[in-house]
Amino acid sequence: MNRFRMSPVRMVLSLLSISAVAVVVVPAVSHASSTTKYYVSLGDSYSVGYQPSPTPGGATSGYTGYVAKKLKMQLENFGCGGATTASILNVKGCTTPFGPPAATDAVAYPTQTQIAAADAFIAAHSGQIGLITVSIGGNDVTSCASASNPITCVTTAENTIRTNVTALAGDLRSAAGAGVPIVGLTYPDVLLGAWVFPAFPASSANQSLASESVTAFKDLINPTLKTAYASASGSFVDVTAATGAYTPLTTMAKLSPYGKIPKAVVEVCKLTWFCQLGNIHANTKGYIDIGKLITHSLP
Repeated sequence: MNRFRMSPVRMVLSLLSISAVAVVVVPAVSHASSTTKYYVSLGDSYSVGYQPSPTPGGATSGYTGYVAKKLKMQLENFGCGGATTASILNVKGCTTPFGPPAATDAVAYPTQTQIAAADAFIAAHSGQIGLITVSIGGNDVTSCASASNPITCVTTAENTIRTNVTALAGDLRSAAGAGVPIVGLTYPDVLLGAWVFPAFPASSANQSLASESVTAFKDLINPTLKTAYASASGSFVDVTAATGAYTPLTTMAKLSPYGKIPKAVVEVCKLTWFCQLGNIHANTKGYIDIGKLITHSLP
């Protein structure tokens, strides 16, 4: 039996040999290099999260801050308050009468248009763009609320929106390539708030304006935006529908201090500043809800 006993030195060498073999046969764990993913935002005051309150109001993190945090991406916000579908293509910088820029992660482009600056950034970061969102078109129709025939006014603006947003989406797709999600947005139907602002009970004219605003979004503005983004293989988030604007105005709900009012009006009162201040922008809850709609729309 003793002849089979291994000396201490040989035993150590044998164990080392076994260990070396074990190191060779165990698969190595792969550690992928961390590459920054960018979320690029373009658009108007909704894209910069504008709110009229607290005083003096201005840009906030809005929906872009929510989306960037949720997706763990670096936000690059090219948005500019007051932008239209024409200015985003043709006006250099974000200065008077436009503004403000985003509160955080804003990109300055004093010598470029918004779309040119965004295209340049996207092209320079090929493979790192995780998401592009666009909020534009609302300022093209804002004046229609005071027009003698709001629907005719929106119909006229619709042609400009279609042409410009189609060009905008096409530029973004060319810069980003085929795999990057481009998400176009619309807005809550803030004019439903005319049912209670500036006076309640609302005049018949204001009730008519609220009703016509639903038609404008459902039949004109939103189908036009959806088609424009689809032309560049982009998706469309119908914020108007998601915030309850298409609920029949005969469906009632309670909201203090008004009592029973249309449920669609209740929703817009909860999500925007219109019922309180006559202001068209979303409040904090409204922006967060828009952010959720964006993230839920992604594959």
